Amino acid sequence: MESVLTEAVALLDEAGAPALTFRALAQRLGGGVASIYWYVASKDELLDRATDHVIGMMLADIEELPGSDDPIDDLRAMALKLFDAIVDRPWLGAYFMRNTGTQGNSLRLYERLGQQTLRLDLTALQRFHAVSAIVGVVVGSAVDLGQEPPQEVLDGAVDRDEFLGRYAQTWRELDPEKFPFVHNIVDEFDGHDDVDQFRSALELTLTGLRLQAEA
Repeated sequence: MESVLTEAVALLDEAGAPALTFRALAQRLGGGVASIYWYVASKDELLDRATDHVIGMMLADIEELPGSDDPIDDLRAMALKLFDAIVDRPWLGAYFMRNTGTQGNSLRLYERLGQQTLRLDLTALQRFHAVSAIVGVVVGSAVDLGQEPPQEVLDGAVDRDEFLGRYAQTWRELDPEKFPFVHNIVDEFDGHDDVDQFRSALELTLTGLRLQAEA
């Protein structure tokens, strides 16, 4: 099973979920398609198990984090690990915690995040919402950042800043009376750093969580 999941992850890393077929996987393993069915019943199960395989490796890294006296700091450190893993593997976000019956490592990661909130003065509902918010910010931001750039950026016809600059210019040409917010932030959008944007969103979430716990 280990070799099946290793090769499945390799195919996903190379070209995403469409590349992961039983035929392609069998060719990588040097066997027949029927042999894959000894391990998984369907492509959906294979995707869930491949996701859990990667989460298991990430969970091992998280368990090596030193920990601190501040649960918010520990949540931040864990969230950053998850973010980096999904940015490196954009396909991962679509299947993370999709089936916790199969994804035991994903459930353990969810539990590790949740255990930090047990150190805060919160209700069960507040803890549930807190972990949901952190996972949502991390996974949503990482998937967005991990998207393949537009073809003209890939081709080298324009760089990222120039591409963003085009959108910024169209925003500047909008009617400021109808789009006052867009005009207010357009200079920040032009050439912004995606990772900095994610970190800011994470800090807003964690700051709100701290305030809620201290209220």
